[in-house]
Amino acid sequence: MDYVEISNSMIVYLLCGITVAIAFVQAVLYIRMAKKMTVKANIPATVPKTAFRVGLISAIGPALGVFIVMVGLMTSIGGPMAWQRLSIIGAAPTELTAATLGAEAAGAELGGAGFTLKVMAVSWFVMALNGAGWLVVTGLFTPALENLRTKMSGGDSKWLVVMSGACSLGIFGYLDVNEIGKGWGNAAVAGGIIGMAILEKFVAKKVPKIREYNLGIAMIIGMLFAIIYDMAVGA
Repeated sequence: MDYVEISNSMIVYLLCGITVAIAFVQAVLYIRMAKKMTVKANIPATVPKTAFRVGLISAIGPALGVFIVMVGLMTSIGGPMAWQRLSIIGAAPTELTAATLGAEAAGAELGGAGFTLKVMAVSWFVMALNGAGWLVVTGLFTPALENLRTKMSGGDSKWLVVMSGACSLGIFGYLDVNEIGKGWGNAAVAGGIIGMAILEKFVAKKVPKIREYNLGIAMIIGMLFAIIYDMAVGA
């Protein structure tokens, strides 16, 4: 059997399915915990329902990006491993980079010449190590970081909200700075900005309920702009 047959074999699907099933159970438990907390905090039942809908719509754009990369990864590392990695990590570019670096470290090109069963195993191993670091740090240091955040806020709930928001802005700003630096030359960014402006200024005024879905819709519009731009430039 060559690496293509082994990477898509039923036993690999079953083994990868165990991890995906665990992630699914964790998601269900987290939703149950959130529902219990809303009752304890006396939060109206409409609030978590609205939050769930907004999150669902906002996740469509990133999920499409992950799906596209997963199709590409399937040809190199097999369907089961691509399904498993992107189900628990979700950072498509990171997984693709890890698989590529693993293949290059073994002296081959990802899915290209010299990509054998041993090379595929190295790619799998690098992808696993790449994700393991995040899990270890999260498991070991999250409780300590939560205590640190509480001490820094001094028990002031308002300051805690401001500090958490500032941290989130810093994180996402760091992730987006390279794309934002491209300015209007980046079709996805331009499309997202234009889409959000149109939705907020015109559509939301007539249909206020759509405002909670603006982010997700704007992300999809940005992706469409990027596709059209790439097709136009390629042509």
